[in-house]
Amino acid sequence: MAGKLIPERFSWAVETLDLAPSDRVLEIGCGRGVAATLVLDRLKAGSLTAIDRSDTAIEAARQRNSGHVAAGKANFLVAALEGIEFVGGSFDKIFSINVNLFWTRAPLRELGALRHWLAPGGGLHLCWEPPGVGPVREIIATVAPAMEECGFEVTTLTGQTSTSTSLVCVVGRPRREPS
Repeated sequence: MAGKLIPERFSWAVETLDLAPSDRVLEIGCGRGVAATLVLDRLKAGSLTAIDRSDTAIEAARQRNSGHVAAGKANFLVAALEGIEFVGGSFDKIFSINVNLFWTRAPLRELGALRHWLAPGGGLHLCWEPPGVGPVREIIATVAPAMEECGFEVTTLTGQTSTSTSLVCVVGRPRREPS
C-alpha cells in the first residue's frame, strides 16, 4: 500500500488483535481489504478469511492482497455473517471495524456463532470509529451486555486518532465453562 495513507482506525484495530504469527483470523465486513493487508503482513504461518456482502469490495480486497491469496494465506468470500458457517474453533481472532449490526440491533445469533467459531483462548474484537464520545458510551452500553449474554468475558479499549476522533473496541473472550 505504498503511497496510500491507511486510516488510523484500521491500524489501531489491528493493533488491538495482538496477533501471533500463526493466528487464524476472520474479518467481518472487510471492505476493500485495507485492514486485511495489515493483518496478513503480520502473519507468517497463519491465515486470514475475510467476508463482505459486496462483490465489488471482495474483488478489490482480492486484488489488493493478491500475493497473499496466491500463497494460500488469504481467502476473501462474498457472504453475509448470518449466511455463512464455519467449523467450531476455526479462528484464533475474529474482528470487525465499523460493522454496525453489533450495536444497532440485538446480534445474539451472530455473537453465538462467533463464539462457536473461536478456538479456545481466542478473542473477538468489535471496533468502531464513532462520531464523538456519546456514541462510544452507547456502543459499550449496548455491545458489552450482548456479548456477556452470549458467554463472553468483556473488556473495552478506547483510543483517539491524531485528529482526536474517538476509537472503541469491545473485546470478548469466551468464558470457560465450569468443569
